[in-house]
Amino acid sequence: MLKDNLKTLRKNKGLSQEELSVKLHVVRQTISKWESGLSVPDAEMLINISELFETPVSEILGENIEKKEKDDLKVISEKLEVINEQLSNYQKEKRRKRIQTLIIVDICIALLFILLAILNSPYQNWDYSITEWAILGTFYQAFEWMFMRLAPIAVIVLSIIILIKKK
Repeated sequence: MLKDNLKTLRKNKGLSQEELSVKLHVVRQTISKWESGLSVPDAEMLINISELFETPVSEILGENIEKKEKDDLKVISEKLEVINEQLSNYQKEKRRKRIQTLIIVDICIALLFILLAILNSPYQNWDYSITEWAILGTFYQAFEWMFMRLAPIAVIVLSIIILIKKK
């Protein structure tokens, strides 16, 4: 069991026998003997191995570590499931905010349309002999003319987008 666990731990860390021997200050052949079951490390060396692999000595000496790897995969899959759920919730919230924004824009366009209809083109009564009023009246008339033609189309398009996004 020790030999299998030691080899599994070393491979899980991505270390060669040579790299592990350098870290533990032993020769590579010592690592090879441990992994082949020809010898065992002493108590002090087991503690060093335990610290290096961040694994309790009892686990190194105990059952196969491969079983732990399966549990690790289960933990990782559970974490991925939580992350996927969080991502899904984030996307739903983002979609909800977009729809709210579209509804607000839709309402603003409708209110501006109503306001312009109620005002009934006040620029027609202005004194256009004053240059500033003439320029302002021209821009007001151009805005009103374009808005009154485009606002209904914008409201319809935004409403369709909202209905499609909600489904």
